[in-house]
Amino acid sequence: MASELALCCLSHTPLLRRADPGAAVAERVEEALRGAREFAREVDPDLVVVFGPDHYQGFRYELMPPFCVGTAATAIGDYGTSSGALDVPQDLADDLIAHLLASDLDVAMSETMVVDHGVAQPLDVLFGSSAAKPVVPVFVNSVAEPLGPLRRIRRLGEAVGEWAGRLDRTVLLVGSGGLSHDVPIPRLREATPEAAAYLVDRRRTPAEQQAREETVFEAGQAFARGDSPLRPLNPDLDRDILRRFEAGDVDGFDALDVGWLGEQGGSSIHEVRAWIAAHAALRTAGPYRTESSFYQPVPEWIIGFAVTTARPVDRGQT
Repeated sequence: MASELALCCLSHTPLLRRADPGAAVAERVEEALRGAREFAREVDPDLVVVFGPDHYQGFRYELMPPFCVGTAATAIGDYGTSSGALDVPQDLADDLIAHLLASDLDVAMSETMVVDHGVAQPLDVLFGSSAAKPVVPVFVNSVAEPLGPLRRIRRLGEAVGEWAGRLDRTVLLVGSGGLSHDVPIPRLREATPEAAAYLVDRRRTPAEQQAREETVFEAGQAFARGDSPLRPLNPDLDRDILRRFEAGDVDGFDALDVGWLGEQGGSSIHEVRAWIAAHAALRTAGPYRTESSFYQPVPEWIIGFAVTTARPVDRGQT
């Protein structure tokens, strides 16, 4: 029997529930997240495949793959997210890796994957904890330059969807990240030696991590005041991206130039790669229908915040 696939893509931010965007905006976001939780509860997946980035916590320039499947994973618990081991079914992760390699995708494998809020936060939002459901984490590099063409991410998603479709399980595909936002992280070739060390191989101490989180909070406050060197949010671009997904135009992202996308949407608009992979995976089950789509620019969180749910169109439906 074929699997049942469903999708939930959502933004993540270190400043969720930590910086105040105002009561009206906060309630709109919380309502969208409640809807996503209800969707996940209704789907009741046997397995979650989460496509997500990392912010130099688990993956650094000492060895930076374009994508990687974790056969075991631990969440570090940054920015108030859950910490500890994820429930990764090793046999399924191994099987996915074999399938991706057979599909001509040179995917990396990690027996000790470390995930940060980019993976843990959506799992916390949807299920209450990053360990609540069996999950296969798929790291998608969206931060560390250079970045490959978007067609490679689409192909990754398609191969994951082909694999998931044969499992005879209910599988929820989660894409984490985006939309438009520019993060206060230096680029490797422009960083000071001390900052570059954290990008390459230096791990933060707990005190250094706390200081980093305070710096990000202050950056959000400055951005909201309009006193920041970070690129502004781009709601027009974000809404265009959401329209593309709703129309099922996953292939259309192939034509987008990576450099142009960063110029228009900021350094971390590239986290939309996780959304592309998830939608490409869902599309392997046939045409899909977007069931909900939410968008809200939130300067206090330095992000264009979005939440989308979707399922394949019922074959009996016209």
